[in-house]
Amino acid sequence: MYHYTDGGLRNVWLANGFEIKKTPFGDAVTFHDSDGLTQAICQALAGKIGILTGVELRYIRSAGIGLSQPALGKLMGIDGQSIARWEKSGKVPRWADKLVRLLYAGHAQGNEPICRVIERIKTVERIVKQRIVVQEDRGHWTPNVQESADAVAA
Repeated sequence: MYHYTDGGLRNVWLANGFEIKKTPFGDAVTFHDSDGLTQAICQALAGKIGILTGVELRYIRSAGIGLSQPALGKLMGIDGQSIARWEKSGKVPRWADKLVRLLYAGHAQGNEPICRVIERIKTVERIVKQRIVVQEDRGHWTPNVQESADAVAA
C-alpha cells in the first residue's frame, strides 16, 4: 500500500496502480492513469460521510473542478477569501460542503449547464490574467497576447 499525500491529503492509500522507481535522487513514484486516480479520489471525497475538511475541499476545487479560490467563490456567490479561510482553517460550512459536492458531481457527470458555467468562469479568469506585450521591430509594432505568470502557475 502506498500512502498518497498529493495536495495534503492524509486519508488516501493506493492498493495498486503505482510504481516506485530508484533514481539518483532517491525513490520516485509514478502513477498509472493519474487523471483517473484524481477522479476516483474526488468521487470518494464527494461521497464521503461527514463534512469535507479544508484539504479535501481544496483537492476537489483544484484537482477535480480546476478552479482557483476566487473562481469558486464567484461560482458560489462569495469572495475567494472565504474559500481560502475554509481551506486553511478546515472549517467548511455545511451549505458550502453540499454545494461543492453538487458542483463537482455535476461537472464530473458532464452536466451541461454546470460545465458551461465552470468553463466560462475559467475563461474569464484566464482573460483577466492575460497581458499584452507589444514589440517594435524596424518601425513596426507587433502585439502579442500572453498569459501572465500567475495564470500559468494556476
